Amino acid sequence: MSEPDSTRQQTADLDALIRRVDPDRWLSSRFIGQAAPRADVIALYAFDHELARAPRVASNALLGEIRLTWWREALDEIFEGRLVRQHPAAQALAAAVARRGLPRGPLETMIDARYRELDPAPMTEGEVLDWARDTGGLAAQLAAQMLDAATEAKMALAGGSAWSLGKRLADNPELRPTFLKVIHAARSASRNLSVAAFPAVAHAALAGRPAQNDFARRLRLTIAVARGKI
Repeated sequence: MSEPDSTRQQTADLDALIRRVDPDRWLSSRFIGQAAPRADVIALYAFDHELARAPRVASNALLGEIRLTWWREALDEIFEGRLVRQHPAAQALAAAVARRGLPRGPLETMIDARYRELDPAPMTEGEVLDWARDTGGLAAQLAAQMLDAATEAKMALAGGSAWSLGKRLADNPELRPTFLKVIHAARSASRNLSVAAFPAVAHAALAGRPAQNDFARRLRLTIAVARGKI
């Protein structure tokens, strides 16, 4: 049975959004061969994007908390089988959860991790490692699980964490030693992922590097995917 036109349009719109706001992970998703799992991974990235926006767009911590609570309530609807609110990312996430059997725990942890960003105090090294693991790390683990249920999805955790840390280096150069430790672990762990699951961490190959043009980024990702190594 073919998808309704509205569903196809929603999928296209979310894909275009992630291409604009999350180009690294959008590029890595191009190496997912089948359209359905690619759309489900994009839905996960759209959810993560919405969580990341909450601390950035809120004018104060309370408004940020309200936005994050909104997404926790959306998870209630998804996992309790209730009507899911009319939001493209929430609708797409609900479909991905249903198709892939995703657990609630990691998705809720991804929400919890964003509360720390509402606190203006600098993160300690331990806090930033926890934050990276529970944001980009868990997103990568869930993506790997969606792409290949038989793979060791936890092997994607370090790659996703390294990517998240790499995004902070421009503003927090003191994190580079920590980033280097995590990316080293990610390179080792990623070798245990199946070919099908590797796009869940391929974007870590771009982490912590100077800005490159689109061709150079695509080439680096292509090499990483071909070698199965970040």
